[in-house]
Amino acid sequence: YGFINTCLKSLVVEKYGEETWEKLRLQAGVEDSFLTYEVYKDEITMQLIDKASKILGVPADMVLRQFGEYFFEFCKRSGYDHMLRTLGGNLHEFIENLDALHSYLSLSYQEMNAPSFRVEKNGDGSMHLHYYSDRRGLGHIVPGIIGAAALDFFNIDISMEIVNQAEEEERTGKKEHIVFLVTQNPVFSYKERKKLSSSPQYLASSEKQIENQLNKEVLERAYTVRGRGSPVCPVKKSHWKKIRGMIALGRGKLLRGFDPVYPKSLWIDPKTFCNGLPFHMVFDKELRVKQAGVSIQKIVPGLQTMGICLDHYFNITHPEVPFTISSIQKFINSQFVFQTRREVMPESWKQRPMLELRGQMIWMEPMQCMLYLCSPLLRTLHELEERQMHIADIAPHDVTRDLILLNQQRLAEMELSNQLERKKEELRILSKHLEEEKEKTEALLYAMLPQHVANQLKEGKRVEAGEFKECTILFSDVVTFTSICAQCEPIQIVLMLNSMYLLFDRLTTVHDVYKVETIGDAYMVVGGVPVPVPSHAERVANFALGMIIATKGVKNPVSGNPIQIRVGIHTGPVLAGVVGEKMPRYCLFGDTVNIASRMESHGVPSKIHLSSSTYQCLRYKNFEMTERGEIEVKGKGKMHTYFLVRNNTATENEIMGRP
Repeated sequence: YGFINTCLKSLVVEKYGEETWEKLRLQAGVEDSFLTYEVYKDEITMQLIDKASKILGVPADMVLRQFGEYFFEFCKRSGYDHMLRTLGGNLHEFIENLDALHSYLSLSYQEMNAPSFRVEKNGDGSMHLHYYSDRRGLGHIVPGIIGAAALDFFNIDISMEIVNQAEEEERTGKKEHIVFLVTQNPVFSYKERKKLSSSPQYLASSEKQIENQLNKEVLERAYTVRGRGSPVCPVKKSHWKKIRGMIALGRGKLLRGFDPVYPKSLWIDPKTFCNGLPFHMVFDKELRVKQAGVSIQKIVPGLQTMGICLDHYFNITHPEVPFTISSIQKFINSQFVFQTRREVMPESWKQRPMLELRGQMIWMEPMQCMLYLCSPLLRTLHELEERQMHIADIAPHDVTRDLILLNQQRLAEMELSNQLERKKEELRILSKHLEEEKEKTEALLYAMLPQHVANQLKEGKRVEAGEFKECTILFSDVVTFTSICAQCEPIQIVLMLNSMYLLFDRLTTVHDVYKVETIGDAYMVVGGVPVPVPSHAERVANFALGMIIATKGVKNPVSGNPIQIRVGIHTGPVLAGVVGEKMPRYCLFGDTVNIASRMESHGVPSKIHLSSSTYQCLRYKNFEMTERGEIEVKGKGKMHTYFLVRNNTATENEIMGRP
C-alpha cells in the first residue's frame, strides 16, 4: 500500500533531505507522492530500497533495519499508537498478537498481504521469533520494528540475530521463513539496578528470576505495612474478607499469582452450548467433527453428520499451513481462518462467495480434541448480503455484529479520505504545472522587457521614465541587405536573420548587455541601461567584437560567403521608458540614439565604428583602436571617429563565451 512508500519517502526526506529523495526517486523511476489506500507494485518499494542503498552508500540490510525503526515511529504518528500499545503486556504477547492486528487491519486494507509471526519462549528467557513472508529479502526490517517497540513500550533493550533462514517447509503459502533469536535485558532505574546487582538472583539474568525477586519485595513490603504478629489472611475469614485481604496485601491490586476455580461438572447442557456459541467446532486428531454450533450446521449441513472429516468441508486460508492437527498445534496462538469448499456446499451457495470463519484454536488435553471458537469473517454489510446472511445469524454477544456496522462507516470514511487524497494530489500536480507555465510566461516577458519593469507592470504600477547620465548604445546592420532580399526567397532571409540573431542573443547574455530591439536587419543593444554599471562601454565593445566573429559563421544565401555587418557605437545620456499598453516596448530616447545610428550608417563593412566619446571611455581599458579621422555625418557635421580593432587581454573564446 502507498502507506509503506510514503513512510519510506518521509524517512529519506527527514534524515537526508529533499534533494536526496528527489535523486532517489528519479533513479528509481517512481512518482513523487503515494496515495495511502492505493495498492502499488512491490517492485517499486524494492527499487527504492536498492537505490537508497547505493546513493547513501549503506548496505541494504542496514537500510531495511533503519526503515523498520522509522516505520514503528511513523505508525505511531499516523494514529496507530494506542492500537499498538495495547496489543500485549509484554514483548511475547505483543509479537503473539501481531497477526491478529494484521487481521483487523485487513478489514480496511483489503488487499494487504502481511507477514506472519510465531514466537516460542525458551527456558533461559530468550525467544525464537519465526517470521514468514511472501516477499523475499525484507527480513531485516523485523529487528528494526521489534527493537523499537520493545524499547518504547516495554523499556527493554533487545538483540536479534538470525539463527536460521530457509525456504518454507512447514507452511504452504509463505515463501520465506526466518528464525530470529531474541534476547532481552530489562532497563532498570539506577536504584533498582544497584539493589538487584548485589543480590544473587541478578547473576542469573533470566526474566523469570528477576520477576520473582520483585514479587518477593512486594510481599515483604506488604507484611511490613500490615504490622507485627498480624496474619495477612487468617484461615477462618469469610470469602469476601479473603478477597479484601488479598487486595490490601497488594496495596489495592490483586496479587500476580492467580489460581482459577473450576466447577466439578459443567453447568451447561449441549443444546444451550451449541445455541449460545453458534459458530464453533470440536474435532479430534483425525479431524473428525465431534460437535458444531447451530449456525455452522445451518450453513454447512454436512456437519450434522458427526464424525465427518473437517477438511472435506473447509480449507485453512490463514495461517497457510497443511490441514493437520500437528500444524494447527504448532500455530495454535495464531488466528485461524477457515473457508468453506465450494464443491461440498449446498446448491443455493454455488453462486455466492464462500463463507470464511475466523477464530482461535484451543487444545483440550483430557478430550484429545481441538475446540475452534470462531465467527464469520465479514467486513461489510455488502459481504453479509452477498452470502444471504443477516445480522440475526450472528450471536448477540459476538462483536462481529458491531464490527460489521462500524467497519461499514470506517470504509465510507476511508473512501472519502481517499477521494480527498486524490484531489489533493491532482491539485499538487496542477499547481506544479501552473508554476512551470508561470516560469515560461515570465521568461518570455523578461525577454521583451527588463525584469524590474516587467514586475512593475505585472503589479499594475505605472512605470516612470528614467534618465541615465551615461550609457553606450550599439547599432548594427547587414551590408547589401536590400540586394540580398531582392535575390532570395523570404524564407531564406528569415533563416539567415534568425541564425545570426540567435548568436547575437547568446552574446548579450555573455556580456550582460540589454537587447533593445531588432528592426529588419538592424540590431540594437545598450550597456548601462536599465541597470547602470561603470563598465558599460567595455561590455558593448566586447559584444561588438563578438558580433564580428559570430557573423563569419553565417552564410549569405546568394553568394554562399559569410555575411558582412556594419557596427556603430556611441556613448552619452538617454531617457528610457515604457511606451504603449498593448505590446509595450522599453524604448530609449535622446540624441545619443541618433548619433549611435549615424556611427552605424557611416561605418565600414566588418568594422566597428566608434564615436570620440566611446573612444575616451575605452582609451585606457586594454582595447586596440585606430583613428579614422574627421568625417561628415548627416545632421551632425564633422565628427572625429575611430575603429575598434581588438581586446588586447581577452581571447576569442572568452569574447565568444566558450569554455
